[in-house]
Amino acid sequence: MEVGLIGLGRMGANMAIRLRRGGHRVIVYNRTVAKAHELATEHDLIAADSLADLVAMLTPPRVVWLMLPAGAATDEHLATLIPLLTPGDIVVDGANNNYKASIAHAEQLTAHGLRFLDAGVSGGIWGLQVGYCLMIGGDEETFRFVEPLLQTLAPPEGYLLCGPHGAGHFVKMIHNGIEYGMMQAYAEGFEILRQSRYDFDLAKISHLWNQGSVVRSWLLELAERAFTADADLSGIRGYVEDSGEGRWTVQESIDLDVPAPIITLSLQMRFRSRQEDSFSAKVLAALRQQFGGHAVKKAE
Repeated sequence: MEVGLIGLGRMGANMAIRLRRGGHRVIVYNRTVAKAHELATEHDLIAADSLADLVAMLTPPRVVWLMLPAGAATDEHLATLIPLLTPGDIVVDGANNNYKASIAHAEQLTAHGLRFLDAGVSGGIWGLQVGYCLMIGGDEETFRFVEPLLQTLAPPEGYLLCGPHGAGHFVKMIHNGIEYGMMQAYAEGFEILRQSRYDFDLAKISHLWNQGSVVRSWLLELAERAFTADADLSGIRGYVEDSGEGRWTVQESIDLDVPAPIITLSLQMRFRSRQEDSFSAKVLAALRQQFGGHAVKKAE
């Protein structure tokens, strides 16, 4: 097949390379045009200097895959693309967009005779090597048309039409919410190990747990890599961002009256990581001192 891929960040660039290695004709565009040309030169891709240029290089029905930040960047590119495309063309949104925005995008494109798929993409920087897990929302016919691309991007059995428009990004949202909870559990467990009376080698513990234990996972493999490189993680600060999907998962649980205490608390702990010194923790310490006479640590 041929595909136009827009957005050459950490995942988009690697996806373009994997698609080309799979034999597809790949036209790439990036807001920083020089990056598209550099990548094209290195990996036998075709660089476009503008969105209009990219569209002109594709044969109808075109497939245009967006790997852009969710929100304004995706909205702006869609607004520019719509008048350039012709009825029957397909737009795939691989951003971590809110599923409600994806439903709106589907309606927007359908009104112009265009087809749309929302694609939840998981795999991070390792996707080039091991493939991407793809969670797709849309109609069966459009899904089947782009399936050769999905087969190249994903590992065996690594892609699925999850449901109608919005379903792909909904599944990816919940995937990321679960990821928050798993990461938080590992983080707390390793901190207890580190603070214990024993001098544990956390890299070796990580490796051990991946040999048949109930908690084995790819995240543990990554933990082993991190601890091997820096046993105390002294080179990094414990500041953790959230991409938005954890928040959306928590909000969805509220809207659906579904209890999700683990995911909710893991999101809250990410907020806590961004504080140099939590005022709420100061209040807790002050209250304990007031009612029980408990000692407090003086601020430096």
